[in-house]
Amino acid sequence: MHLGNARTALLAWLDARAGGGRIVLRIEDLDPLRSRRTYADLILRDLAWLRLDYDEGPIFQSERAARYAAVLEDLKARDLVYPCWCARADLHHAAGAPHAGEEVRYPGTCAQRSCTHGVRRRKPAWRLRTPSRAYAWEDLVLGVRSERADLYGDVAVRRSDGAFGYQLAVVIDDAELGITRAVRGEDLVTSTPRQLALHELLGYRPPRFGHAPLMLDDAGRRLAKRAPSTTIAGLRDAGHDPRAVVAELAAGLGWTARGERLWPHDLLAAGFGLDRLRAHRERRRA
Repeated sequence: MHLGNARTALLAWLDARAGGGRIVLRIEDLDPLRSRRTYADLILRDLAWLRLDYDEGPIFQSERAARYAAVLEDLKARDLVYPCWCARADLHHAAGAPHAGEEVRYPGTCAQRSCTHGVRRRKPAWRLRTPSRAYAWEDLVLGVRSERADLYGDVAVRRSDGAFGYQLAVVIDDAELGITRAVRGEDLVTSTPRQLALHELLGYRPPRFGHAPLMLDDAGRRLAKRAPSTTIAGLRDAGHDPRAVVAELAAGLGWTARGERLWPHDLLAAGFGLDRLRAHRERRRA
C-alpha cells in the first residue's frame, strides 16, 4: 500500500466505525499476472501496522470465479453481453480498477457481431451492452453526481484469457456480501455509473458510494508504489512511528497539525470522518 491507499483505507475505517458498521476486507486479485498472495500478505501487514482492523475477510476475488461465471451466463442468456475479439490492448484494464485518465473509449466494434479481428483464432472477451444514459447518485463526499455509464463504451466483463472484469466482480461482491457503503479514491468516480447500471440489470441494491480526494506527489500525479518513501512498507522499514503516519494522513485533510502522533481510534473519538470531509469540500466550493 502507498500513502494514498492507506488514507482511503483510513477514511473507510472511520466511516464504518462511526456508523457502527462492519468492515469487510476484499482482496481484488482478479488479474493472475499482477496478483500474488504475497502482495495480499503485505496489505494485511500494512493494515495491522496502522491499526486498521476489519470484521470479515480477507475475501479473495480469485476464489469467487464460479459465482462470476454463473452471473455472466445469466447475462448471456438475456443477450445483455456480446463476444468481443478486439485486441488485448483494448482490454488490459478490464481486470483491474480503471483509474481516471487510463481508459480509452471502446468504439463498439463487435457490438453488432460484425467484428472480424481474430475471430476463431482465440477465445473472445465479453462486453456488457452498457446503457447509453447517465446515472445519478448522492456521493458521501462529492454530493450529488451524475455520469454517463457509456462514457468509455461497453464494459468488458470478462477478458479473453478468462479473467473477470473489475466492474462485474465488484458489483456481484458488493451485493452478495451486503456492502452498504463503499469508500474509494476519486479517480474511480467514472466506475460508479457503470456499476449502477450493472446493479440495475442484475436486480441488486447498490451501496452508497464515497469518493475520497487523492494524495498526489510533488508533480501533482497520483501516488504509485514505486518510491519507498510513499509506501507503508517503506516507511515501516525506515523506522517511522505508525502514529505519525496516521496523523500525517489526517493532516493532509486539514484535520490535524503535522508532527502529531495519533491512532485511528483517536481520530474516531475526535469525530473525524466523511461528514467533515464533505462539509469542508462544500465550504471551499461556496
